[in-house]
Amino acid sequence: MDKLIIEETAQTPFINFDGKSGEMIIRGRSIPEDADQFWLPVLSWFESFMLSPTNTVTIQLDLEYFNISSSKRILFLLYKLNELSEAGSQVKVVWYYKKSDVDMYEVGQDYAYMVKVPFEFVVCKELELADL
Repeated sequence: MDKLIIEETAQTPFINFDGKSGEMIIRGRSIPEDADQFWLPVLSWFESFMLSPTNTVTIQLDLEYFNISSSKRILFLLYKLNELSEAGSQVKVVWYYKKSDVDMYEVGQDYAYMVKVPFEFVVCKELELADL
């Protein structure tokens, strides 16, 4: 299966889904005006991937912010991981968050509670003025 790559914009995240390796990345911000227009191709690609998935699937979620409509699409994608797991694939979500962003950590915890796949929580290094 081909890769799905969507470049990041100010309102939409970078998407890199690799159907051969099972590695999938969602990174950036997801605040599109029309969530369906952005997320429908992503979810459609994933539905096609599910027809012939890899043995291991890892989704890396590294989002600094997302709106409610994006949240619903992300949760839909995570629920699809349950189906893959039940079908025998080894699935995992890696949830990145900044130590100072308690809200993003808690959202990840909420998602982890709602789906039946393992979550790994990773603290991102925050840039400081001295780093610039």
